[in-house]
Amino acid sequence: MEADVETTSSFPEQWLNQILPLPYRVATLLVAGVWLWAINLQYLHYKGVDTSSLLRYPSSPGAHQSTYRLALFLTVPLLASLPLFAVLPYQILPLLYLLYLAVALIIPTAYLSRRGRSRFLATLRRVSVGGLAQDQDGRFADILLADVLTSYAKPVADLYVVVCLMVQDKGVQGRPDRSCGGSYMVPLLIGLPFLIRFRQCIIEAMRARAHGKTGFQHLANAMKYSTAFPVLVCSAMKRELNPERMWASEKGLSRLWLLAIFANSLYSFYWDVAKDWDLTLFSPAEERNNPEHPWGLRKQRIFQPESIYYAAMAVDLLLRCTWSLKLSVHLYHLNDLEGGIFMIELFEILRRWMWVFLRVETEWLRQKGAITLVSVPLVDQHAKIDDD
Repeated sequence: MEADVETTSSFPEQWLNQILPLPYRVATLLVAGVWLWAINLQYLHYKGVDTSSLLRYPSSPGAHQSTYRLALFLTVPLLASLPLFAVLPYQILPLLYLLYLAVALIIPTAYLSRRGRSRFLATLRRVSVGGLAQDQDGRFADILLADVLTSYAKPVADLYVVVCLMVQDKGVQGRPDRSCGGSYMVPLLIGLPFLIRFRQCIIEAMRARAHGKTGFQHLANAMKYSTAFPVLVCSAMKRELNPERMWASEKGLSRLWLLAIFANSLYSFYWDVAKDWDLTLFSPAEERNNPEHPWGLRKQRIFQPESIYYAAMAVDLLLRCTWSLKLSVHLYHLNDLEGGIFMIELFEILRRWMWVFLRVETEWLRQKGAITLVSVPLVDQHAKIDDD
């Protein structure tokens, strides 16, 4: 069966599966995320943003330096393991590197920012069950980490497939058997980060209600994350399509799937621009055309030139639409798509890296009182100001 699948794959697909098999693709994405976070920290520090105070992390002017050291600490063994695996394709080699990666991230050392990573692990434990700290205890860090986890939903699910392949002794070199892991675990793992963020939004709405506010904006944010679930459900149903057991035809299910992707992509793009970045693209005309700032942006900005913001919106729209496909587990049944899905995952990590710059900038300006939330059609002005 394995050989049959390989013969139907194109040469680039076979090359990718041999040179960079699934375990190493997952590792590459995770290590790339560490490098990109280091760049986030360095450039934001250069622009005068105190990221440590925003995240309530131990203050360290050289936080990006220790993050670069961690990235290098993870990269060197990866670069050594890849050619070794090409010569000696023992299944234990990628497993050993993944174990090394986990240990390196989990066990803090003084050389690799012990305090910062200890705080990261504490935040991760709280976020993993949808928890949310109070403002003074690092609420923004919890939200930022949970949002980043949504971008790593598919790599984490791929990691489960890797473990399943190794446990069942199916091998990790060549085209992976995507049926390993069953029909439910992979969609559940992909949906978990969205469920975490959904619960955080509900917690924020309840806190707002407890203080006599509407909490509507947080509920609207929760609705945004809930739009990922129909995509997952429709895709999982298409993957296991059995006309004798299905209540919908394949054509009807495809239409529902496309509608769910459309809703998830556009709602997420709207929220990125109007709420996470506080830009005025979706604001009423008088605010969007305000002469005090470029069209569709805002008066207070850290990054220059202004074209950066327009480019960010264009890239975000494009990759939001593309990234919705990562929720669609049934697409792995198509030939020659492993490389394409890997590129989509990589582009999503790059999109999130770009998103972090503007999201942290916005939070920094909010806390300094330089900006307030812009008006948008989704909620009324009073509810919006009260909730935030």
